[in-house]
Amino acid sequence: MKANSISEHKLELALPACRGKTSQNFALQRLSWLKVGGPAEVLFQPEDEEDLVIFMKNLSAEIPVFVIGACSNLIIRDGGIPGVVVRLGGSFSKINFTGETVSIGAACLDSQVARISARNGTDLSFLRTIPGNIGGAITMNAGCYGSYISDYFLSLRAVLRDGEIVNLDYKDLNFHYRGSFIPEGAIITQATFKSVKDLPEEIEKKMNDALRYRELHQPVKELSCGSTFRNPLGRSSASGDSDHSLKAWKLIDDAGLRGMRLGGAKISTKHPNFMINTGNATAKNLEDLGTLVIRRVKEKSGIELVWEIKRVGFGD
Repeated sequence: MKANSISEHKLELALPACRGKTSQNFALQRLSWLKVGGPAEVLFQPEDEEDLVIFMKNLSAEIPVFVIGACSNLIIRDGGIPGVVVRLGGSFSKINFTGETVSIGAACLDSQVARISARNGTDLSFLRTIPGNIGGAITMNAGCYGSYISDYFLSLRAVLRDGEIVNLDYKDLNFHYRGSFIPEGAIITQATFKSVKDLPEEIEKKMNDALRYRELHQPVKELSCGSTFRNPLGRSSASGDSDHSLKAWKLIDDAGLRGMRLGGAKISTKHPNFMINTGNATAKNLEDLGTLVIRRVKEKSGIELVWEIKRVGFGD
């Protein structure tokens, strides 16, 4: 949404009673991995699922709702996000192991899930280097090193915009490369995954190897959201996911954009598919730089890159 800003947005919000916390004009840059973005008109942090259900049932259908997680795959535009921004907290961060399955709260951080599961002898090691939380990982079918959420996913529980609770299984989501078909407006609260067993020390070794590889090849100490653009080929063929000639970073590099800067935004010199805030970038700097990259890559290769990072809210 590119228009105006929260300060110019005159919708009066009549909020339902709740047990959770509501904050007016909340500075979302405090939560953003990129440390940019305007405020949420209202930030709602529900006490538990029941609180979320009641709030959604009684919230006017005219009021827009947007869900955020760890904000690790998000550019929040400088004008902020109108309506109610929902962020799940501690009561949505529980993990339970039951034989061949593991139940995980949607607010659990991916890296935390990997570590806790490893101690339990459950191998979800691929999550160790993926930023964000489980709800977001399901939505985008997150994956790395050949493993995807869809390889382990069994079912989820979600609250719809009207407050209805739904349960969805694998076939309902139609997973695809960097995406799934979650019902519009649904807020995932919990999910169940296969529990693939292995020795804790073997899982720990996998995670440590992945962390070392990431540190060598990615700008882990910079302000970034990970991969900026989707790879033109994902898992569409047996060899597609390892075809470096069709990796987004390679197309960006071949277009001469490694190290390109726009204001405080920069294309990483270490990994060209990472866009970083050098310290004083605005959301507009970052989005404009991404748009420039898409144009230059299209001119050079004929391939149009697709954003992996979501851009939300009002422009400045």
